[in-house]
Amino acid sequence: MNILELELLSDDILKTELFYNEVLGLETIYKDHSSISFNAGVTKLTFRSSINVKPVYHFAFDIPNNKLLEAFAWIEKKTEIMYVIPPDKIADFYNWNAKSFYFYDNNGNILEFIARNDLDNASQKPFDGSSILSVSEIGLVSENVVIQCEELFDKYGLTAYSKQPKLNKFIVLGTTTGLFILVEGNRDWYPTDKKSKSFWTKVVFDHNGETQVLEVLE
Repeated sequence: MNILELELLSDDILKTELFYNEVLGLETIYKDHSSISFNAGVTKLTFRSSINVKPVYHFAFDIPNNKLLEAFAWIEKKTEIMYVIPPDKIADFYNWNAKSFYFYDNNGNILEFIARNDLDNASQKPFDGSSILSVSEIGLVSENVVIQCEELFDKYGLTAYSKQPKLNKFIVLGTTTGLFILVEGNRDWYPTDKKSKSFWTKVVFDHNGETQVLEVLE
């Protein structure tokens, strides 16, 4: 599965453009009075204007698997990186054969840079915003994760990620290149104490060669 487009809400489009341009080094590819879009590798990342919604999302960017420490140093010069388990700021997901680190954007969204050793995506060029490969994960929040999982399976044919056991309140769907992280509402977004809540989200993704659209209304 590959996430081709991700659309989210933002209460402050102007500051969002500044953050994604200056901190992440992403190119603005479109903007008007109510939305802005960036190139995030193969993913088109769009924020649509909202008013006093205070939306908070959790999503991840894939980076080359040999660039984790270089990316860490690059981001650390621009914004604060979160602790996962102090004093560590890098999470080791050994079951996933991946490592990542986390930081906030201007909206309070929890962003993740993740390097997956199962993918053949090493790069020899110095790390910058153009090194970001894709948006590879988006958190989806519901009142009943098991039911949501069944609905996504029935509608889109999505199956559980092979490296992550299914739990009643946490299920991961998709493949190494693209994942939906299903969590129950009011759960702590890792590695923070921010509570998960559902906000409008639109995802255009490729699954088994077919382009599909998932829209979460709230």
